[in-house]
Amino acid sequence: MHDTVIPFDDRGFAYGDGLFETVLVRDGEPLLWEAHMERLARGCVRLGFVGPERAMLDTLPAQAGQGLHVLKLVVTRGRGGRGYLPPADPQPSLRWQFSAFAPHQERWREGIRVRLCRLRLAIQPCLAGLKHLNRLENVLARQEWNDPDIAEGLLCDSAGRLVEATCMNLFWQRDGRWETPRLDACGVAGTLRAALLAERPIAEVAMDTDELAGVDALWLGNSVQGVWPVARLDDAEGNTVARWPITAIHRPLQNAGHALLGYPGLAD
Repeated sequence: MHDTVIPFDDRGFAYGDGLFETVLVRDGEPLLWEAHMERLARGCVRLGFVGPERAMLDTLPAQAGQGLHVLKLVVTRGRGGRGYLPPADPQPSLRWQFSAFAPHQERWREGIRVRLCRLRLAIQPCLAGLKHLNRLENVLARQEWNDPDIAEGLLCDSAGRLVEATCMNLFWQRDGRWETPRLDACGVAGTLRAALLAERPIAEVAMDTDELAGVDALWLGNSVQGVWPVARLDDAEGNTVARWPITAIHRPLQNAGHALLGYPGLAD
């Protein structure tokens, strides 16, 4: 754990001027590490500062020891600057923390219930794909429900196109083809999503919410939890929009994701 007092003028604290990564670590070995490091480096370039040295970052996962942990990395531009104008020579800050972790295995097997959120994500291509520290949209969306039976909320952009869940990426099968939302306008480009796109025939498409009820299967996934099949979709008022029986159709994409994370495959 590396947790020091955050200076009042740290730009991550003041403005959300920074990035973070959440990495699954098994017995000291990070999963999808290259994808996490590439996204972090890409984010630093996009925000316009030099990130931590890769050699130093590579030493962190082994500190977790045995068992399953999540390593959270937080990188900010550092201190200073006049108002929003960043300092000419920023000194980025890095903090990290390990947390013991156990996945929701019952959600792998039984599927989950999700809802549509009222909140709409702002379209901002300059930040699209990044896992930046400005996550107020996700915070507001997650406050829309308190029902513990609802595992996640699905988010659209201001044009009504599906983007993601509050903390997971979205996949579906339609007419026998795997698809996922395009993330060129907003949303977080997850590392598990990137790995699946590289390995499997998944098309990036634009789709409105009213088309979602007609898909053959629906999943949520990220690099920590794995892949959850969706059994029920509600609207923002709690009315059921669609139900899907969890069957063999769900397992190929789910098992492909779990193979990348060292999680067990599932069969019906």
